[in-house]
Amino acid sequence: MARFLTRLFSPRRPAAPDRRIDPEEAAAALLVEAALVDGVYANLESDMISEILVTSFGMDAARADQVLEKGERLAESATDAHALTRHVKQLSEADRTRVVECLYRVSLADGEACKFEDAFIRHIASLLHVDDVRRAQARRRAEASQP
Repeated sequence: MARFLTRLFSPRRPAAPDRRIDPEEAAAALLVEAALVDGVYANLESDMISEILVTSFGMDAARADQVLEKGERLAESATDAHALTRHVKQLSEADRTRVVECLYRVSLADGEACKFEDAFIRHIASLLHVDDVRRAQARRRAEASQP
């Protein structure tokens, strides 16, 4: 019992050494996280993420599928958004703003705006150092691109 309590309250060591994650894969994981905020990860949202990877990130369909699969695994194993955003911050300012726009596109894919998704995107934009003006512009572009 004492050993259990000692392990329970002792500082945790990371399971594996910190590894480098491709910024595009980390961005895909954030897109998956945005889709999961409302508790439902529908085909519509995964299709939107695949489309975003092709159109906004300039990937071919095979690469987009591969990156989406890795992004889904990363999102599943990530402990918090900071673990992903620190890799995405390697991208340029314009690319980080584009990621925020893509987050809005994913959140709007199901046709409904959710206050929790909006709060998540605001948090991610802050972590990516995308200011409120650029974030609002990204949101307007995402809303304008919706059918």
